[in-house]
Amino acid sequence: MGSVDTVGPLFQPISFGALSLKHRIVQAPCTRMRSSKESEGVFVPNDLNVEYYSQRASDGGLMISEATPISRLAAGYPGVPGIFTASQIAGWKKVTDAVHAKGGLIVCQLWHVGRATIPSFLEGNQPVSSSDIPISGNALDGNPYASTPPRPISVDEIQELVKEYGAAAKRSIEAGFDGVEIHGANGYLLDQFLHDNVNTRTDEYGGSIEKRSRIILEVIKEVTLAIGAERVGIRLSPYNYFQDTRDSSPNAHWLWLCSQIASLPSESKPAYVHMVEPRFDEVLDESAKIKSLPSEKPSLDVFRPVLKEGGIAFLVNGAFNAENVGPKILNDGGDAVAFGRYFISNPDLPRRLKEGLPLTPYDRSTFYGAEPPQKGYTDYPSYEK
Repeated sequence: MGSVDTVGPLFQPISFGALSLKHRIVQAPCTRMRSSKESEGVFVPNDLNVEYYSQRASDGGLMISEATPISRLAAGYPGVPGIFTASQIAGWKKVTDAVHAKGGLIVCQLWHVGRATIPSFLEGNQPVSSSDIPISGNALDGNPYASTPPRPISVDEIQELVKEYGAAAKRSIEAGFDGVEIHGANGYLLDQFLHDNVNTRTDEYGGSIEKRSRIILEVIKEVTLAIGAERVGIRLSPYNYFQDTRDSSPNAHWLWLCSQIASLPSESKPAYVHMVEPRFDEVLDESAKIKSLPSEKPSLDVFRPVLKEGGIAFLVNGAFNAENVGPKILNDGGDAVAFGRYFISNPDLPRRLKEGLPLTPYDRSTFYGAEPPQKGYTDYPSYEK
């Protein structure tokens, strides 16, 4: 009996919505903080960013941009390019043109950081969140987040925010992106509504999972209305601990959300849902993370059936490598697999996986900026035999 081909499934074409892929190795969104400062809080894609994305583009391969602020007050970090000024649109257009020149596809991840920032980065404005609970620890400026806690965003502001997501989606298409991914993960604003240890609201956006999910569903409807459901995805992280998010029942709560997304009418139903594996954590190792989760069995397999029945593609991400990625697709655990860290250090990652070539290790110290900025960014070589 011959051995099972675990690589072949990665190179079977697949289409979901308007995205037609020739392989299933996706570049995950990775914040790298390498864009140019134009003015306070406004950072614009530059030639180095163009080179970085072009290096990692492949024929028929999907890339998800770094998290991209939808407005000036959605931003939380220096060096991160937004999608709210004409100059940013023009800068991103150079990136998308370079990706398309290599036959690749790229979507823009739409981002609002919520409480994960500080007033000094927001022109003195107080950060907003679902409630007034600050993140523990220190912010980028070294001061405790608790010294400038967030304020609960008002219902009127939520309605304005929802519209801003739609406007940012339109600007993304103007910048040449093939679609957008709504960032509903990793403890940022939309995720701050979903997790019940952060959202303590008592209005129509807090309390039950039905109410906590409301903002997500409203954003999906607004963004799909703006650019077409076939060009929209959403990223979720039910088992996330980053930014102090710990939900009491991730399986049940995110399954409810997925069932609502899957039952949306066709004009509002996103093309894909992108989720992060429970084993992945920014601090804990894999075994410690799994042990720390609620007693219900943590697994993305919980969400796959309801999304599949709804005709929604499932992208999975989190601690994948050359050994475990093939079986994930082979066993129908997802339609495509997104790599972050290994795509950073292996610009030709699809080729390396296909040919069984060794993977270059990544340098974590250069993930979020470096001097010179090329270091750990565009200086990883492609494989040469």
